[in-house]
Amino acid sequence: MWTPHSRQCAVLIILVEYLIFDACAQNDHQPISGSPNIAALGPSVVKMERGNNTSCTINLHGATVVSWRVNNQEQLFLSKAAVLNGTRPIRGGIPIVFPQFRKWGEWEVGPKHGFARNITWTVEKPPEKLPNGDVEATFSLSDNMDTRYIWDHRFKLTYNVVLSEKALHCNISVYNPSKEYPLKFHLLLHNYIKVPDVTQCVVDGLHGCHYDDKMLDGQLLRETRDKIQVTSFTDRVYQSTDRKHVISNVMSGKMLLKKRNLADTVLWHPWEKSRNITDMLEEEYPGMMCVEAGEVAHPVQLIPCGPDTAGDVRKTCGPQCTAFALVLENVQI
Repeated sequence: MWTPHSRQCAVLIILVEYLIFDACAQNDHQPISGSPNIAALGPSVVKMERGNNTSCTINLHGATVVSWRVNNQEQLFLSKAAVLNGTRPIRGGIPIVFPQFRKWGEWEVGPKHGFARNITWTVEKPPEKLPNGDVEATFSLSDNMDTRYIWDHRFKLTYNVVLSEKALHCNISVYNPSKEYPLKFHLLLHNYIKVPDVTQCVVDGLHGCHYDDKMLDGQLLRETRDKIQVTSFTDRVYQSTDRKHVISNVMSGKMLLKKRNLADTVLWHPWEKSRNITDMLEEEYPGMMCVEAGEVAHPVQLIPCGPDTAGDVRKTCGPQCTAFALVLENVQI
């Protein structure tokens, strides 16, 4: 079982890549009638355009990716009832869960799933075309008086999003600026995948993994199925999972989710409980599936660079440490 490793250089780099490799489904050239009007939000969103009707839209509230289209086909679910004015977390897309998953951990943050998804982020670097044609943008979130009131820690998150021809790369760096105190946290990318029919959606890569089932009061069980299909309310945290999952029967046929430094995979679906979710329509649940990548079963701990590290060859790591990206080993997939 994976356990968190402390590092003097307080940086965590995370990569999640979504790769569509079967575009056999029909394009949905028009947005669903009654869907949230993302464009009307104006400066509160950042639009990334790669060409060939491939785009990505990030709402600065939570730095939430609210749309990802490949050949004009939407890949992410966004509820028609989602609140996009910054008053609550966005129901859909890719919310960022930090610094706490659920109410887990020995620390108390306050809001469920932390506060990163419910705070306005800063555009650190606006969309820029790369030499290979991909488009890149960077966002950041640092501690402030409000965050320290509910979680008394210094931190900086840097979120780099790269839109390629058929893939969306989401890279998160977590920095501990403190020279005295460790930073312990959970982090998760809460991916809402758009599907034609959730009963036909299949997720692989979980066979043999232990999982915590919220429906069974957190009882730890072992997955015996090679292919997972959801047919009722589901809230499971799979531990030490494969670095990639194939998600079949999504809008483009299949999606490959690859992850680095994210040990856990969460499957969540509200099913009939969607009627109790105020920012989601009850009839929407067949069109979504959450396959989430995170570090939630065990918290990550980043050890600060204090005076005792002065003789270390890595002494360059400090409040603005960016040189040591591989705090946890990134294995090429």
